[in-house]
Amino acid sequence: MADEELVKKMLRAVLQSTKSGLSLSRLQAEYKELTGEAIPHKQLGHATLDALLHSMPSVVRLDRGRSGEVMCYATGVNEIAHITKLMARQHTAKKTGRPQVVNCQMRVKPSIIPSVAKPRTSLRQPEHRGRQGRGGGRPGGHGDSRPGSMRESQPDGRGSKHHTPTSLNENAPPPKPRTPHPSPYSPKLVQSRLREVLSKHSNGFWVSKLPQLYRELYKQDLPSEALKDLEQWTHICTVSSAVELLLYPAKDISQTTTPPRPGVPSTADGQSPSLQKSPSQTQKAPRTPPTSTSSPPASPTAVSADVKQKLGELLLKYSSGLWAHALPKLYQDTYKTKLPDYVLDNLPLLSDICTIDYPMPDNPKRAILYVKAAEDENCNREDLADMKAREEAGRRLSSQAVPPLLIPREEYPSVLVVEANSTNSVVLRYIGEGYSKAQEKLEDDMKDYYAQDNTKKPLVSPSSGQLTAVHAEEEEEILRAQVCEVMSDKVKVYYVDHGFSEIIIKSKLLELHEKFFRLPFQATKCKLAGLEPFSQEPAVLKKFDSMASGKILLAEILERDDIPLMVLYDTSQDDDVNINAACLKALQDKSLESPLQVNSAYMNVNVTSVCSDGTFCCQLPSRGLSKLNEILEKTETYFHSQVTSESLVSRPFCGKSCLARYKGKWSRVEITNLHGTRVLDILFVDLGVQASVEVIELREIPPPFLRDLISIPPQAVKCCLADLSVSVGSWTPDAVQWLRDTALHCNDCSLKIAKVEESKRLAHVYLFTSKNFHDPSRSLNRQLADSDLWKHQKDVFLSSQGPSSNGGGKAPQITPPGSLALPPVLELPPVGQNMDIYVSVACHPGHFVLQPWQDMYKLVVLMGEMILYYNKTEEKPLKVEKNQVYAAKVENNWHRVLVKGVLTNGLVSVYELDYGKHELVSCTLLRPLIQEFCQLPFQGITAQLAGVKPRQWSEEASIVFRNHVEKKPLVAQLDSVQEAAHPWDRKVTVFLVDTSQEDRDIWVHDIMAEFADELTKAA
Repeated sequence: MADEELVKKMLRAVLQSTKSGLSLSRLQAEYKELTGEAIPHKQLGHATLDALLHSMPSVVRLDRGRSGEVMCYATGVNEIAHITKLMARQHTAKKTGRPQVVNCQMRVKPSIIPSVAKPRTSLRQPEHRGRQGRGGGRPGGHGDSRPGSMRESQPDGRGSKHHTPTSLNENAPPPKPRTPHPSPYSPKLVQSRLREVLSKHSNGFWVSKLPQLYRELYKQDLPSEALKDLEQWTHICTVSSAVELLLYPAKDISQTTTPPRPGVPSTADGQSPSLQKSPSQTQKAPRTPPTSTSSPPASPTAVSADVKQKLGELLLKYSSGLWAHALPKLYQDTYKTKLPDYVLDNLPLLSDICTIDYPMPDNPKRAILYVKAAEDENCNREDLADMKAREEAGRRLSSQAVPPLLIPREEYPSVLVVEANSTNSVVLRYIGEGYSKAQEKLEDDMKDYYAQDNTKKPLVSPSSGQLTAVHAEEEEEILRAQVCEVMSDKVKVYYVDHGFSEIIIKSKLLELHEKFFRLPFQATKCKLAGLEPFSQEPAVLKKFDSMASGKILLAEILERDDIPLMVLYDTSQDDDVNINAACLKALQDKSLESPLQVNSAYMNVNVTSVCSDGTFCCQLPSRGLSKLNEILEKTETYFHSQVTSESLVSRPFCGKSCLARYKGKWSRVEITNLHGTRVLDILFVDLGVQASVEVIELREIPPPFLRDLISIPPQAVKCCLADLSVSVGSWTPDAVQWLRDTALHCNDCSLKIAKVEESKRLAHVYLFTSKNFHDPSRSLNRQLADSDLWKHQKDVFLSSQGPSSNGGGKAPQITPPGSLALPPVLELPPVGQNMDIYVSVACHPGHFVLQPWQDMYKLVVLMGEMILYYNKTEEKPLKVEKNQVYAAKVENNWHRVLVKGVLTNGLVSVYELDYGKHELVSCTLLRPLIQEFCQLPFQGITAQLAGVKPRQWSEEASIVFRNHVEKKPLVAQLDSVQEAAHPWDRKVTVFLVDTSQEDRDIWVHDIMAEFADELTKAA
């Protein structure tokens, strides 16, 4: 009989290793990988694994994902207790009862693209350690402080508005003797950093502000010697003496020539070897692909100011990068004039307004342009004035300074919504460590402190703006508050941690001790994206109040401003609910919905799409459809007459309503998924058609038509054929194709509604290709029922995107082309050198998969290209062979995969060559991998940890290892490389170092060796 407590312990360990949840199959696989055996549900008396998991609510929480798959999440008992206590403390002025506790264990939205996909600089490099210092001896332990470490610090980049196209790998220099003093002055290092600072302040700044900027960017003090040397660094900067010293970039700092390849020494820039750029600076320059030695005979030397201005406007709209090949069409559509042909052939001419990156070196046309940060001339003076004003305001409010509340680092923090009088000013609180838990501890400390008689000092003569402690009526709580208004015997106070106001008697005010000023005020505000024009609409606020007020939700942070821009999600249901989108739908006019009345017949029906499960979407003649077509025609005229970039969508997010072209005409769409910042999935809401497009193909709804278009409900009606023996979802590809060929090409359909499922808003109908809806025998339902199209045929796979060129018959099988050349082998640094990496999969120290940080953004670009290509191509019969490379669709993304096995049930076992994951997918989701997608080397590298003895790692050790390295950027020091005939069989042995902490390096092999020693002693 299996030990149930041990099973619970192992299940909890597996589930806690990921916040995004595991499917049942992945849970079973990871449990087996950890313990060496399957989850013993039968031995524990349960017929199925699902039944066992349902019996363990203290260990696992089950949810059904959007695709219908059951997902498993760790149950956070401590978190539930904390949030329950938190909600009990959240007082409300309205006294409407206790707020509703939801989402005690948040389901985090999975991030398709790693957040480290395009970091700004290389990771901080670890201090070199001799071989005698690794492994067994471990002097100083893995937490050894290293103040004299010679490496770059890692900026968090959270406030960055754009991505700088930098190369991310920076190898550590060969070992050098340790200098006797802890902070050696390296002029070359300071010069390289000064270049970066000046690139962000091209109009100059006060020299006195340099130490502060340097400290903020690099988390280190600027050496005092550097300030003395500034005037000698004329190749870096210019020092001007006005009232105070001003610092400007050197006149020749902009590069317009082709830079050397990263890591290759060169003196072509005219500098002496001692003044050459550091490797990281060389990599940060725009990377130009290899070109022919012969140049065009008459290349233009400049781009006109007007063209540059317009290109600058476009780049500002797409601050995350704009593909050069998209410029001509975008320029033409926006400004109704042609972009000069020479611009694309001479991109370096734009180097003063943008930086240029070449993620595909073999294709110079596939460059990405990134806007350069522009600084206002007076920004520094304004910053100083603003800082002084805030300091003065703080002195007026209180004699103590309260630190500002920082936005959480994570992309999807949990928030408690307090209230909203406007969607541009939603009051909320962040949940978690350093936020709600810190506030809970503070209020416990305040309660204990003010329980003593000698500390209850009444606040005499309260004044507006003063901070105070308030003795709350309920539960004897002591809360921090700020005086808003003083009356005769009462005061109005604002609870700075809870976000609401209340009028109380003066006797409840106490002096706030200085030790309670250290925690930032926890109540803060946010704006809801997409609702800005309707921020105070009663219908919107009413909907928001019913869906969000008093609840804990998931927040997606789009902009990290003083008042951050957010999208809120309720993840307590089977499907995530987008609060912003739901509030926008509250403005819809229900009288304009498509009519769905049983036994009603409709002519002039337009079938717009047919899905692979047999359902289809159509448009019915209605008042709403007529109004929609009328407004869209006006929109077409509006776009033709406008010459502006204001309509470009620069900040896409899930649930956003905008416009895209369908068959040459603008149509309403909703963004359903994002693949990075460039490629996204959309739904044509009035057609029921899904598509993947680039963000440059979207347009904002013009302001004159925004309210009218938002008020019209979606005009696509989802239907299925009534009275068929085959249920929805069981259709054969031949039957689907027949319905597409028959209905999509008919201009005069009619239908009769037999039944309506209101919960799904699904109409069961009889469909006709003529007006003879009185004769059921002539319906498409009857024709399908009497046909032999329901017989399954092997190897015929059809897409749900549109009609196939296959007329329903069996097409010849297509095998992957034998001439397909695999990508080049990934280049690795020499043994003993460092490389920045990201660990995508970690099983145990003997097996994990790493990706080179340097090329992660290139992988994002490649996956975006694959999504655009494969989502627009039709499925074709494909003979899947073992040990061949294909493209496969896994969870809405296309991956380069190696087929490991073909199962008899139509599933294929594949290995993701860029991420190192094993997946099971349907054979219908495989496509031939084309040569264009074989330029980038496979990014997944199988690895094992150096510095520890090979062994059979226990499940506890595997969990410790995974928690330290998986889904994290680290520095790897290459110890050895085991080459192989195929790139996926290649294996490396590396030391892993976590350098995210400024004052120490964490060498993972030290942790694992110590952990193994402890287990050995315990045994």
